[in-house]
Amino acid sequence: MSRQSKSISFLMAVLLMLAAILSACTKSDSSASNGNASSPAHTASSESGKAGASEDITLRMTVWGAPEEVAAYKEAIAKFEKKYPNITVKLQHIAADYDTKLTTMVAGNDVPDIAQMESGSIAFPLAEQGKFYNLQEFLSSDPEINAERLVPNITYSLEPGNIIGLGPGPESFGLFYNEDIFKDAGLTPPPSKASEAWTWDEFVEVAKKLTIDSKGRNATDAGFDPKNIKQYGVNIGTWWGSYSNFIYSNGGDFVSEDGKTFALNQPAAVEALQKIADLINVYHVAPSPVQAKNIPATNVALQTKKVAMAIDGQWASAGLAQSKFHFNVGVIPTMKTPMTTVVCGMFSMFKSTKHPKEAWELMKALLDPEASIDMIQAGTWMPSYKDWYTDPAMLAKWTENLDSRPSGYKDAIVDVLLNNSHQTPTGYVKNFNKIMDIVNPALDKVWLGQQTAQEAMDSIADKAQAQVQGRRDVKG
Repeated sequence: MSRQSKSISFLMAVLLMLAAILSACTKSDSSASNGNASSPAHTASSESGKAGASEDITLRMTVWGAPEEVAAYKEAIAKFEKKYPNITVKLQHIAADYDTKLTTMVAGNDVPDIAQMESGSIAFPLAEQGKFYNLQEFLSSDPEINAERLVPNITYSLEPGNIIGLGPGPESFGLFYNEDIFKDAGLTPPPSKASEAWTWDEFVEVAKKLTIDSKGRNATDAGFDPKNIKQYGVNIGTWWGSYSNFIYSNGGDFVSEDGKTFALNQPAAVEALQKIADLINVYHVAPSPVQAKNIPATNVALQTKKVAMAIDGQWASAGLAQSKFHFNVGVIPTMKTPMTTVVCGMFSMFKSTKHPKEAWELMKALLDPEASIDMIQAGTWMPSYKDWYTDPAMLAKWTENLDSRPSGYKDAIVDVLLNNSHQTPTGYVKNFNKIMDIVNPALDKVWLGQQTAQEAMDSIADKAQAQVQGRRDVKG
């Protein structure tokens, strides 16, 4: 046999041996995986830190938001692309008509990999169409992040166990105030600890003393003129995010616990709504919606002494930090139990993505507080990770020695979010927007003093009930 023939024969033997070894390995891997090899969550877990390592990949994400929010996303993306140099992220900022444009994109099969979503708009309708991944698959298998690591009430579920979105920047509510106004009036400022929160009646009495008419009389004085007020004791929004704090504090809800019944006409919710309306129409310590049109944003209203206190989202800290006056924040007043509503946008992953494990790694990068630290320190957002609230070193990064974080902030905002918070109703009330389309016009009459809360809610109860479709946090 020639040397060439021997070489060919030897090569054929080697190839046959390799084929046998590869076949055995394939069978072994298939048996060990128990069918999980195709699961995107399994892949993401088993290749953590190696997402997309073998090919060039492009991911698309859509967002809305102010310039500082978009800047934070860009910074997170830059860090992500540095970690994964083979992945390019195309950021699409949709500044206006976001829901309409995204819906059009979905209808035309021009779908991003991940998208910023608002739970009260198109997120759940798209989820019901099966458009989103269940993020529980990823959270359950990822060694770096799980549901327990996140702060309460920032996961959004189509149903228990099916998470369709995670919120990158939770927000809660506080009682912001001008310290100089309290000092000049000789009044004790609002407490910051939930355990010491003002009762509603205590809050009303302070608001009366801080409501001043054009002749310098407060709302407790004889001759006080409610038609000529130069300083209101408090400004409180009349949108659901604001009044939901007090409905929950009073033990009420938007729908019943089993999700079958409209509940804003029930005693707990009605009492909370009426007490807010009484601030406007009985005690004259808060502006009506019509009067509020002439009240500037919280930072300007407090600085110019148009109002002494304002119940607002913690995002007001960003504007207040830029103002040149002494402001602080206390815990919002309590009706029965201390409570605040957590509101935030979320990120969802479309099932149409060709790169689920890489998209998940991008979502993790967006959730990482380090990625948005500038925006968090400025006062616009709060972190999503629980250890940034409980670990002293991490907590100090965004709460100490910052203009946006006054002395009451840790107790009134941080501790309350961790221990006394409730999910936004848009996250669990099915068909929420359709229900509120009926509720809002009726409540306008309450804020204007034309009807009592009971009369208004009873008048639309049947129509609202027809829109009730259940709760997303109830099984079955």
